[in-house]
Amino acid sequence: MKTIKYIIILVIAISTLMSCGKDSGKQPATADGFADIESEIKSEFGHEAYYTDLTITYNKSIGNIISVTVTEDPSSLKMGQWNQTQGIWNQNSEISLEVPQGTKAEDYMFQLDEQINLSTLGELAEKANKKLTEDKKLENPTLSMAFVKFPKNGDVSKTEYTVMLKPEHGGTTFTFRYDLKGDLITMDY
Repeated sequence: MKTIKYIIILVIAISTLMSCGKDSGKQPATADGFADIESEIKSEFGHEAYYTDLTITYNKSIGNIISVTVTEDPSSLKMGQWNQTQGIWNQNSEISLEVPQGTKAEDYMFQLDEQINLSTLGELAEKANKKLTEDKKLENPTLSMAFVKFPKNGDVSKTEYTVMLKPEHGGTTFTFRYDLKGDLITMDY
């Protein structure tokens, strides 16, 4: 009887721990879905964190995979490369930075705020999806990848949002590049 109690307690404990993971892997490629992902990122790394890379990749079998290169302290010249899969964050590597003399590391990084945000990226994913559905007559295009492309020279105005979509059952990937204001730069396939 004691063994059954311990097994039940163990099952409850494991279930509780597994449910603690966020559901960003299930968020749709929409403004609201990506806003929720941004909230989870800020919850994990802080509202004042700095990024050089932020990518959301969709995998049909496991959902969204979120990859970030992030630091809470740019002056440390150290960043962590992190992935979140199925609600669990794992650090892949630590990166040491070098910046030109007379500049600060944060000059080459971005923050998630009103100027650069995942809600806009999600909105652009919706816009690209609609364009593919209307122009190419594709039914249910799915997200392959969406990311913020921050310029290496730190010029925030040159930041781009990139959305990659593909047909639901595979095939050609369609890449949409947008400027910071959400205007289409190019569509390639």
